[in-house]
Amino acid sequence: MQSRSPASRTGRPRSATADAAILAATREALVELGWSKLTLGDVATRAGVAKTTLYRRWAGKNELVVDAVAELFDALELPDRGSLAADIEGVVLQFASILALPEARSGLMAVVAEATRDEALRERIRASVVDRQKRLVLEGRARAQARGELPAEPDPASSARTVDLIFDMVAGAVVHRTLVSAEPADEEWVHGFTGVLLRGLAGEAPPPADA
Repeated sequence: MQSRSPASRTGRPRSATADAAILAATREALVELGWSKLTLGDVATRAGVAKTTLYRRWAGKNELVVDAVAELFDALELPDRGSLAADIEGVVLQFASILALPEARSGLMAVVAEATRDEALRERIRASVVDRQKRLVLEGRARAQARGELPAEPDPASSARTVDLIFDMVAGAVVHRTLVSAEPADEEWVHGFTGVLLRGLAGEAPPPADA
């Protein structure tokens, strides 16, 4: 079944308090029950709302878990630690600590697996997690450019591609390290990764493929 967009639903205005309780209950259920045993009925009971309340907001478990996990990543902040390298290390350590949470780990792995069969769910993951967190790359790059650590990129299309590449490299490396390899993304690893990343960012752009 394809996921429905929340924008397609109508009805009474949503309650921010109810949403927060439902998402917190979802994360709690993920830890205690695991993905396979989690049900909307159990989440509704934990959140103290009617099951119909969940269905007015989410089409099913997949969407609900995406939003519950996405809320965890909204806590990410880019610290101003005085240099691009230190800023990157700070946010990557935060990211790794979130991925170490049982609810983030089990929830993210489950919805990514489900998304291989559901294009609408993939789009929800992109919108709720990926696109929302690209703000960190935009903020960090702008700060580094203001310091003179990175060159300006006046072409909008080229700038957008660079943001995508930076996000993919950081998120991909940390997710693989913590969830696939099950290795710690500790300060030593993060320092080494940041050095490799920055050497690439400071280097010359590769020639076009058809050059």
